[in-house]
Amino acid sequence: MSVVRRAVEFLVGRVLRSRLGIALALAVVVFGIVGAARLLAGPGDPTLGLSNRPNEPITTVPPTAGDDGLVGRDAPPSPVTRPGERTPEQTAERFVAAWLGEPGMTPERWHEGMRPLSTSALTEKLAGAVPGDVPARQMTDEVVLRPRTETFVEALVPLDTGRLRLELLASDGRWLVDAVDWEQE
Repeated sequence: MSVVRRAVEFLVGRVLRSRLGIALALAVVVFGIVGAARLLAGPGDPTLGLSNRPNEPITTVPPTAGDDGLVGRDAPPSPVTRPGERTPEQTAERFVAAWLGEPGMTPERWHEGMRPLSTSALTEKLAGAVPGDVPARQMTDEVVLRPRTETFVEALVPLDTGRLRLELLASDGRWLVDAVDWEQE
């Protein structure tokens, strides 16, 4: 019995009074509880948890819905213009000519030139602009259209110092510029 008594005295007297001894005792208790819980729970289902991956992608859109990706399979629809109205290309060219203006042009005359070719929202946005702020002087090539829908197109206009991107909307077949974006080269 003296050997057992010495072992208990050593354990209680020296090991459990040190930080390392307490940490080891706590680790033994925690591992004992976890091991006992696993034994009592029985075998687990291997298909549960993160390892259970679906066979097919999870979708929130029915597979019969149309393709909404940027790269479409079909050609974009042709823009629709009401008979007797300007095409999107003509509207873009006239707007760019008005936007570029002429040397010495007054702001009022400049705005008047763009007003019939612009939506009311764009007219309001351009209210504080002046012709001297236009960073280009002339078109260098033809307007390139990117039809998005029958009533919305994007027009890219190469200019001497960059590229102008216009968004045109058709209300009842009448094309108007709704947004202007300048890309400097």
